[in-house]
Amino acid sequence: MMDGYGYGSMMGWTWLFWLLLVIGLVLLVIFAVRAFSGGARDGRSARRILDERYARGEMTTEEYRERLKTLRGET
Repeated sequence: MMDGYGYGSMMGWTWLFWLLLVIGLVLLVIFAVRAFSGGARDGRSARRILDERYARGEMTTEEYRERLKTLRGET
């Protein structure tokens, strides 16, 4: 007599397949959102942007130091 209408051994692997498929899809969505979100994520760090703005003269030394403290988490 067959239990599970002949699907006995396959049922153990089917749930694992679907679980891995769902995890893979979730990871794919996360990767796609992070890769195509744009915004400030153009490969430059906040520190580098701050340095470039200071070098162009867009802020004073005092402003630069204050913003650098903020980036470092200092108060």
